[in-house]
This record gives sequence, C-alpha cells and structure tokens, in this order.
Amino acid sequence: MKVNWEKKENNQGVLTVEVPAENVESSIEKAYKKMRKDIEIPGFRKGRVPRKIIENRFGVEVFYEEAANFMLQEFYPKAIEESGIEPVAQPEIDVEELEAGKPFIFKATVTVKPEVELGEYKDLGITKTVKEVSDEDVDAEVKSMQEKNAELIVADENTEIAEGDTAVIDFEGYIGEEAFEGGKGENHPLVIGSKSFIPGFEEQLVGKKLGDELDVKVTFPKEYHAESLAGKEATFKVKINEVKTKKLPELNDEFAKDNNFDSLDELKKDVKEKLEQQAEEQGKREFEQAVIDKVTENAKVDIPEVMVDNRLEDMVKEMEQRLSSQGMNLETYLQFTGGDLETMKAELKPQAEKDVKTNLVIETVVENEGIEVTEEDFEDEIKKLAEMYKQEVDKIKEIFSMPGQKESIEDGIKRRKAVELLLENS
Repeated sequence: MKVNWEKKENNQGVLTVEVPAENVESSIEKAYKKMRKDIEIPGFRKGRVPRKIIENRFGVEVFYEEAANFMLQEFYPKAIEESGIEPVAQPEIDVEELEAGKPFIFKATVTVKPEVELGEYKDLGITKTVKEVSDEDVDAEVKSMQEKNAELIVADENTEIAEGDTAVIDFEGYIGEEAFEGGKGENHPLVIGSKSFIPGFEEQLVGKKLGDELDVKVTFPKEYHAESLAGKEATFKVKINEVKTKKLPELNDEFAKDNNFDSLDELKKDVKEKLEQQAEEQGKREFEQAVIDKVTENAKVDIPEVMVDNRLEDMVKEMEQRLSSQGMNLETYLQFTGGDLETMKAELKPQAEKDVKTNLVIETVVENEGIEVTEEDFEDEIKKLAEMYKQEVDKIKEIFSMPGQKESIEDGIKRRKAVELLLENS
C-alpha cells in the first residue's frame, strides 16, 4: 500500500491511497461470495452461480462497489495510522481507479484535528480565594432548616393570606368570555411567593381570606410555551377553599435535639463547618475554572466547524438524558419553553466552541509536558472505579483493560495530571 498525505488549508487535506492489485482481486472474490446468494441465473441454483458465469453475464464491474467497500474499510484506517493524522470527521471518498488486475486508488478528503499554538500557561498570576463564612451565613442556613421543619397550620376565616402561606384554590382562566384549555384547577395548593403561577397572579391573593372569590387579571408572557396564550390578557376566576400558614419551630436546644444535636450551639458549629467546607470546594472549583479559562484564552487554534457540531450533538444528548431522568423528553421541554432545536443549538454553540477549544488546549499541554500514565496511576484509577461502582477490583480491571477502554481511562488520567500541573504553576 502506498500512502500520500497532502495538507491543505482550513484543517483539511487529501489522503491518496494506492492498494496493490492482488488486494483488489481478493476483494472482488469477497464481493462475489457475499453477493452470489442474491443472484439468480436460469440453470443454476440460487447462491450457486459460478463467478465466471456472473462476470460473463453482467461484467466484473458488478462486484466493484462491494469490493471497494471492503477495501475502504480495511485500508483507510491503515492509511490513517501510517500517515499519522487524526481525523475529526468522516472523510469524503473519491475513487480514482478500480479495475480488475490493477491497483485500487482512492482519495480521501479529511478534516483533521487542528494544531494548537499555546500561549502562556504557567505563572498566570491567578490565586485561589475562599469566601469567609460569617455568622450571618450560619444564621441564614439555620433559618432555612427552621423553614424546612415548619408545620402547615389550617388558618381560620379571619386570617389574611401573606407571603409564604399556602392557598388552596379553585380557578378557571378566561380569554375574554371564553374559558381556555388547561386553565382550570380544583383544590390546587399554591405557595404564595413561589412564582409557580403566571407573573402577577400570586400577588393578587395577598390579603384575601378563606371563602373569598375574586377575579385575578394577568398577562401571559410573550414567550409563553402555549402560542395561543402568549402575550394575551386573561382573567382567572378564583375561589379560596383553604389557607395554610407556617408555624416555625423555636430555635432552641429542643430544635437542635430534633436534628440530632445536643444543643443549638453544637448545631450552629456543625453548620459553620459544613459551610466552610462548601466554601473551600467552591473556591477550588472557581480557581480551577479560572486557570483553565485563562490558558484557553491565551491559546490560538482554528477549530473545524465539524468539531463544534459534534460537541453540540453531545450536549443535546446529555440534555436528553437529564430530562429523561426527570420524566420528560426533549420535545416536551422545547414545547414548554416555546423554543425549537435549532434555537437551542444556537444558544449552546458558544459553550460548545469553548469546550472544544479547552479540550484541544489540555491535550496540547499533555503533549508539551510529556505527561504519561504509569501502571500505578492506572491501578489507582481502577480501585477508585471499583469503589464507585461497588464492584471487585479484578472485575473492573477486566472491563477497563479491553481495547479502547484502557486508552479512555489513560486519557482521563493524563488530562487530570495536566490540569493539576496548570494549577500548581498558575
């Protein structure tokens, strides 16, 4: 096999491959064996027609397309490996020559991984900052715990609805004089201030009482998911069936004991320690992101559009998986948000471009620094995975030692080492 790689502009090039004539003959024979089962000629049993008979009847060219497929599957990957290029998309194939007894010549127009020109990636002058946890932060967290432990008490008919109360209501919405579909509910619990209803709805219930009936007038948002209602004025006829108020527990030692602490001081101490740990973790994440962002910003690279498109597709799939875990699909989500797939992709594209550039930059740091994975690194990673999946180490090792799997693990370790290097030298 002869291989020639000619680099062009815009991260593209042409790979010219010449496959020896003997491989052409063996591929035609493979094509014959695959195709003969579907060829019928009078006087022969189906699948038993000799190759010469088929060639005399239809010409040897009948096997060329299938033979070309066999050769492309075998020799394109070999040509890629020999030339040392890294394709990032499917090639455009142009068959130059295919004839029995002659070499098979094809050209592949290939988009390859771009070269990255790293800028400064050490001594960036970025420092980690950790937010100091104040007494006010602790009090706010304890207050949140108090709210979560609150009891809902059914109020009497003289209690006016206030922010934070729950109003149990019947409602029906009208556009003009006509009720609209999906605008009706009975005994619906609505937390005032939750902003779960149309803007302006909940505020009009404040000050009302049990048994009150009122008209609530609102305007649907222009980007409302139901096009028939978007931007329109509506009136909801509302009846208040029940009012529930929150009864907060007292913040004392009894409250602490109910939450498995001996005293309120101990509870606050624990809250502060956890908030400090969270602040430390957040500081680490923000520091790491700031360093990676700066290194990415300092680098220069011409990113092929196909890499951005591939990342966009991955992002959409990731969103579909998240929605599925919440019992929703992408189509329903888009209907609810009033968008469409192309609009969503346009919104995600800047992040996709950033992700692709960051990945390329980290890979280049790995190469520049000669970062390698030792057997000890791999063993440690296997142990972590075994612990994560609650499996035996040998079982995990067997799975991730398979071709392709081990390389993926090693790539992840290299990337992590590269990020650690950047952080240490920032």
